[in-house]
Amino acid sequence: MKMKITEALRGEHGVFYTQFHSLQQTVSSANAVEQVQALVTLLATALEQHAQLEDDLLFTALDPHLGPMGPLAVMRREHDEIRETLARLQTLQDPAEAKHLALHAVQVALAHFAKEEQVLFPMAEQFLDAATLTQLGKRWAEQRGVSVS
Repeated sequence: MKMKITEALRGEHGVFYTQFHSLQQTVSSANAVEQVQALVTLLATALEQHAQLEDDLLFTALDPHLGPMGPLAVMRREHDEIRETLARLQTLQDPAEAKHLALHAVQVALAHFAKEEQVLFPMAEQFLDAATLTQLGKRWAEQRGVSVS
């Protein structure tokens, strides 16, 4: 079975939705800033890897079709916002502020994923042919170390 890059990234989003829900439930009961930071650290690493794959594979393939402005600029800016928010959270001393920032990062990521799923991925499937989408899916699998054949 061959997998398109858009299918792979949607699958990753599904895993993140579970993590976001768990974080939203557990961060509210955290009493110390270190607890919030620990809860967010694993998620931040996974989000960074996910964003990097999107940037390197899908966004790069779409650049010639969509140009540097428009949807890709928005997606890249949101990747930066999520990255910067999660990095700033690691510098905070106040638990309430850390909780607020963690929940804000989740909301930004959820909105970002919705834009990708509702706008960007359909555009990718419109502008990129099936062979390209599948080749990008193969490269995704290689970088993730999974077999999809």
